[in-house]
Amino acid sequence: MSALSDKLQDIFARLKGRGALSEADVTAAMREVRMALLEADVNYKIAKDFCNRVKERAVGSEVLKSLSPGQQVVKIVNEELTALMGGGQTKLAVNPKPPTVILMAGLQGSGKTTSAGKIALYLKNQGKRPLLAAGDVYRPAAIQQLQVLGEKIGVPVFSLGDKVSPVEIATQALAHAKQHGNDFLIVDTAGRLHLDEVLMDEIAAIRAAVQPTEILLVIDAMQGQDAVNVAAAFHERLGITGVVLTKLDGDSRGGAALSVRAVTGAPIKFTGTGEDIRALEPFYPDRMAGRILGMGDILSLIEKAESSLDQEKAAAMEEKLRKNRFDLEDFLGQMQELRKMGDMNEMLAMIPGLGKQVKNLHIDEKQLVATESIIQSMTPAERSNPAIINSSRKKRIASGCGRQVQDVNRLLKQFEQMQLMMKRMNALQGGKKKGKKGRRGLGGMPGFPGGFF
Repeated sequence: MSALSDKLQDIFARLKGRGALSEADVTAAMREVRMALLEADVNYKIAKDFCNRVKERAVGSEVLKSLSPGQQVVKIVNEELTALMGGGQTKLAVNPKPPTVILMAGLQGSGKTTSAGKIALYLKNQGKRPLLAAGDVYRPAAIQQLQVLGEKIGVPVFSLGDKVSPVEIATQALAHAKQHGNDFLIVDTAGRLHLDEVLMDEIAAIRAAVQPTEILLVIDAMQGQDAVNVAAAFHERLGITGVVLTKLDGDSRGGAALSVRAVTGAPIKFTGTGEDIRALEPFYPDRMAGRILGMGDILSLIEKAESSLDQEKAAAMEEKLRKNRFDLEDFLGQMQELRKMGDMNEMLAMIPGLGKQVKNLHIDEKQLVATESIIQSMTPAERSNPAIINSSRKKRIASGCGRQVQDVNRLLKQFEQMQLMMKRMNALQGGKKKGKKGRRGLGGMPGFPGGFF
């Protein structure tokens, strides 16, 4: 996805750099856009139709005669990309008479079982009572994998072993869910290495037995156009109601995200963005379009902060920052809170205007772990008052965490600089807002006390 994003941003940067645009300029730009889409594994007809729609809107007088025609073209592309991927978010359908049955389908290796667990956790966090059903009786250890996931997230798993038919497992799981008050039943099914009639017949039989509200197809974004072909085949036979697009964080070209809705008519409902069990996001076409065009995705970032960070801790931390009482113990706690949100590099890319700037900036998670280990090697007194850390203390700290003295020195120097920066920011904001009610945070986003990170 990043390769497509980079190419489109380069194309539109050249357009925005011109004072005026001609129809020939727009035509040339759309030719480049079409090539970029094709290289990203977007279906040829979809890429062609998309560019034609953009061109038709962009050559109108309201664009070519506007004060900033390049920006108008980008606005049109953003709107058309959003429409191509579905327009707006499509939520899970809910059966008015519980339980809502979600049938998971997909090829082997697409991430189906893991996605079932992620969706169960997503529902649990919304106050629901999901039940997972282990219906993959063919893949070795598939049932155990689901049971381990269920135990990890605190969601029950219904299993009858691998000697019972998947149809019987799903049927009994539904009865169990009704009896025990589970409002969602997520049925994991077996995948195959390729599409075949046996796979389709089995899933069709499960569908007939439990009458699912949702049939979610899990597809691997890294498969590109092949993933879209799989989606079309499943949809033709089963009538899928939604798609879970996995491995969108990997080296995917992005074509699946742009093509699957147009090919199947089924919306993308979730995206998997990492191996962590929490790495599942509802799919918002407008936010994805913004990411592709380098506009960031601040709403998703805020939601990550609100769901992951302890708001009481954040408020207490902000108060300490305002009073210049932020110490290494607080620094450690803040770092641990932020790491709950997931990959730091991914979060930076969500900030509007930073996408291209942080492309070559890589935050090494190992370095963050090393920083934590240094602070954890300190005594409570040293964390609260770093000024007492002399040479002998530095040697003891370094020895205790397996690092070098220069690593300890570097951390202390950086922390000192941060404290100085915060004092200056406090003084500056105090002057600007004297006598006024200041907003929460010191120029940071919600959940990030003071924008310290």
